[in-house]
Amino acid sequence: MAEKVIEVNNLFKIFGKNPEEAFPLIEKGLSKEEILEKTGNTVGVNDVSFTVNKGEIFVVMGLSGSGKSTLIRCINRLMEPNRGEILIEDTDVSKLSKEELMNFRKEKFGMVFQHFGLLPYRTVQKNVEYGLEVKKVKPSTRKKRAREAIKKVGLEGWEDQKPQNLSGGMKQRVGLARALAVDPDIFLMDEPFSALDPLIKKEMQDQLLELYEEVKKTTIFITHDLNEALKVGDKIAIMKAGKIVQMGSQEEILTNAANDYVRDFVKDVDRSRVLKARDIMIKPKTLLKPDQGEGPRTAIHKMRENEISSIIVVDKDKKVMGILKIEEALKILQNKDDENLKKYIKEIPRVDPGDTMDDMFAQIAELDIPLPVVDKNDELMGIIIKSNVLSNLAPEKVI
Repeated sequence: MAEKVIEVNNLFKIFGKNPEEAFPLIEKGLSKEEILEKTGNTVGVNDVSFTVNKGEIFVVMGLSGSGKSTLIRCINRLMEPNRGEILIEDTDVSKLSKEELMNFRKEKFGMVFQHFGLLPYRTVQKNVEYGLEVKKVKPSTRKKRAREAIKKVGLEGWEDQKPQNLSGGMKQRVGLARALAVDPDIFLMDEPFSALDPLIKKEMQDQLLELYEEVKKTTIFITHDLNEALKVGDKIAIMKAGKIVQMGSQEEILTNAANDYVRDFVKDVDRSRVLKARDIMIKPKTLLKPDQGEGPRTAIHKMRENEISSIIVVDKDKKVMGILKIEEALKILQNKDDENLKKYIKEIPRVDPGDTMDDMFAQIAELDIPLPVVDKNDELMGIIIKSNVLSNLAPEKVI
């Protein structure tokens, strides 16, 4: 069962001189514009609830003014919510004193924002060390951890440069390294790449995903870019006028738009570039396990039983050995060559769960057999078949 790290319940943030005036109107279902007109108060976040599990990238997206940046600032109480509950690993952030909150932020959160927030008079090294200084980490440890973080983001050799000598992408790498150095439990990222040009933005997205595979930090990521949300997010929440109008996986957002607002977001998305192997893989009908005594007769039986012409072969650790076609299994019996089963098993390409359909097209087009999806240890996670790829390229479900 997934471990819950962040839980937000019925969160509200109203801007204005008398926020309480807005609540009766919210309960009556008045719009954000109507409430502003009647009370002079602006609804920033309206009854938002969600959970984020450990190691998950939770993306919040929406147009300008939708409430997404206000939401993330309420979570770490840079803005004070009017109502609601914010639980971080069972600590109610809304009830912390000012001093408790400062200490909590230092320990739990690493923050990366759109405009970098670098100190211009400090070098890259000293900028990355800053959060560790605030935590009163001793200088030798500070220096070591900062250098490790700088190396992780690809800026080794730039330690002594000032921000003025860096490109926008490099500045954002420094911001990312600074957050990494303090080793927080949670990353809060507010449109971190939106100020970058498209090529640098793509590089930074790739860098983030590489780092994520290594450190697996629970992350809340704010963006107004759907392609970015689909690329980096495990779960996506779409906001409008302070409310979450739809929340789900990439596949759910793309195929089951909750309303016209979401439908307009997804209509021009190139699905081949955002749907990943993990989104379209299926569980194999059956597997052949020679280490458990299964041979060519078992293979033929399983293939006939499941109406398939080839079978994925795995070892005792579920690592992919290759594939056995039915004609090869029959050849083994004809040759009475049961002891040499492994020489009839053919090597096949494998794909990573994070590979997009775009990445896999060439392999899929050439194959007449399933394509295994494997983890870093080469253990089988699922398979991809050509018909699944074609069906997932449809812009919407055909009824």
